[in-house]
Amino acid sequence: MMTDTTAMFWPMIAHAFLVFILYYLLSMRRGAAIRDGGYDARQFKENLSEPTESLLVHNNLKNQFELPMLFHAGVLAIFICNADNIITIVLAWIFVISRYAHSYVHITSNRLLLRRPLFMLGFMVTVLMWGWLAIWLATS
Repeated sequence: MMTDTTAMFWPMIAHAFLVFILYYLLSMRRGAAIRDGGYDARQFKENLSEPTESLLVHNNLKNQFELPMLFHAGVLAIFICNADNIITIVLAWIFVISRYAHSYVHITSNRLLLRRPLFMLGFMVTVLMWGWLAIWLATS
């Protein structure tokens, strides 16, 4: 049973807010590095060197424009093709929750033993969503 709602968009909005949070945190950490005297604001003009205080946030922010782009494209394609259902909506929320958890680990402890499984969960969810879209298109 396909849905006739916009429920698929809420996980995308939630992920966008994660990106906004990360940009804010990056700005705060860079500002702190400048105020502490270790960095000059002009160093960010070409961004050849990232302060230690903001490096993990900077790296995590870049991650939000890799796998998540496939997620966003998949969500839009699923919605446009009317292939969305409760399972795709739940998968989309699992993806977003995995990104929040991945980001938290990445910008705090950065423990790969925690970070990698969280990434793989989001990866597998994205594969399942695209797989469902392919099945839907092939059988419709």
